[in-house]
Amino acid sequence: MPPPRAATDGSKTFNPCRLFDDADLLGRVHSCLNHNDFRSAIITAFELPSGDNFIYHAIASVNLYQVQAAINAGNANGLHDWYLDDDGNPAGHPPPADIAAYISLFDPSRSAANSLKSFLANAKKDSLRASVAGYLTSKRHLDPSLVIPKRKTSTPHANPASDFWAWSCQALEYVGPHDKTVRIKTSHHVLPVFMHHFGCVCPSYEALEIISKLAEASTGKTIIDMGSGNGYWTLMLRRHKANLSVIAVDNASSKWRTTWIDDTIVTDGVSWLRKRNGAPDAILLMVYPIIGGDFTRRVVESYRGDVIFVAGTQNGNGYTGFKDMMVDEWMQANKDFEKIVQVPLPSFAGKDDALFGFRRRKTTEVR
Repeated sequence: MPPPRAATDGSKTFNPCRLFDDADLLGRVHSCLNHNDFRSAIITAFELPSGDNFIYHAIASVNLYQVQAAINAGNANGLHDWYLDDDGNPAGHPPPADIAAYISLFDPSRSAANSLKSFLANAKKDSLRASVAGYLTSKRHLDPSLVIPKRKTSTPHANPASDFWAWSCQALEYVGPHDKTVRIKTSHHVLPVFMHHFGCVCPSYEALEIISKLAEASTGKTIIDMGSGNGYWTLMLRRHKANLSVIAVDNASSKWRTTWIDDTIVTDGVSWLRKRNGAPDAILLMVYPIIGGDFTRRVVESYRGDVIFVAGTQNGNGYTGFKDMMVDEWMQANKDFEKIVQVPLPSFAGKDDALFGFRRRKTTEVR
């Protein structure tokens, strides 16, 4: 099967590079978002016709008119009830300043670790911000050998998914996940649109830097984006470090409105790994690996390299990883690997995502 071309369904002119590099286009997109006009922002960003009526099928089936109506409704009818008390009742909404502080955790010009410390230190006692900060702090883990400095250049770090995500936090009143986020089983009408255009989870600068650093230290400087979906993470990694080789492999079982790259290898990932002796010189990346069919386990067992990254949920909601446990629990039970990374990713309202990293133990003989 030939790879899908980089395109957006319904657009005759969409070009991924333009959304990253065209300052005028980005300015118009941000202007729409600043006015809470999400529908126009998507139409502008992906160069869609003004009357676009595409149906986004994901956790729900919606079009942009319906999504915008939900946004305009604000927090009416519990649409923004992301925080529940011990009895399952709404626990209120965070102030805009605290939401802005959560967004700043992923600012490339600041140290992520120091930002999290400030996020916690400046939180009012018993506030939603305090519960989120304490939770994220308790989950964060970074091997001492991995030092990720803040981005020093003044050139903006282009990441359109992050721009839309940051807007969504303020629009949907989300200050990040905490230990009760696992109870949230529904999301917002915006999420299917995000998923169709940007994939299941937004990469952060810190996540890209961590993956790139370990890839640069490897023999082949190759990253396999296994189950690459629409290719957004592949494209972001390629733009992040030009010296890396990023291979996108996906069986094309999911349909996306936007595809970001032209060279996805359309095949079964497990078979692809086995034909290459398990890719011993490459780093393996899985973004939101599916649970059905035991895909994650079969990929891990077929891989013969030393480093695995997984972008997925860090609570027990069962969205990614395995049927009965989170990915880090399974990997810790698998004595071949040790956890070296768990850092938060920009989480959509009601979600709790992180980048996990695992390194094969040096004392383990590769079978």
